Amino acid sequence: MSMNHSPRSTRFAPHQFAGVPFKRGLAWVFDVILTAVLCALVLPFTAFTGIFFFPFLMLVVGFIYRWFTIAGGSATWGMRMMGIELCDNDGAPLSSGLALAHTFGYTISVALPPLQLISVILMLVTARGQGLTDHVLGTTAINLH
Repeated sequence: MSMNHSPRSTRFAPHQFAGVPFKRGLAWVFDVILTAVLCALVLPFTAFTGIFFFPFLMLVVGFIYRWFTIAGGSATWGMRMMGIELCDNDGAPLSSGLALAHTFGYTISVALPPLQLISVILMLVTARGQGLTDHVLGTTAINLH
């Protein structure tokens, strides 16, 4: 019997993790730029007072963006552009609840730079390229193709 190594397989093939940390980095840059643009579009609705708490606005808008895109397709738009997606330990797409938990973990990491540094280091040195939140939740990012 042959094993199925599709992206949704319960067993992952090594090629599914090839280049994932680099792709996650590029996806992150795209997502941060998109979040900044969305925040700039929101500023007039705050009577431009949002400029005084722009980092907090970035966290809130980024949280909503990440949660909804990950819950809707297991990837942010940046991840989709890079051909990667998040999945649980069984290879299934993230549920809305797991997407919420992943987004919460990511947001805490971004708000506390030492945690973000640990997460980046983990992505670079672990076989599956998993960050801190991925390790806690049992999630991973994989190549789609």
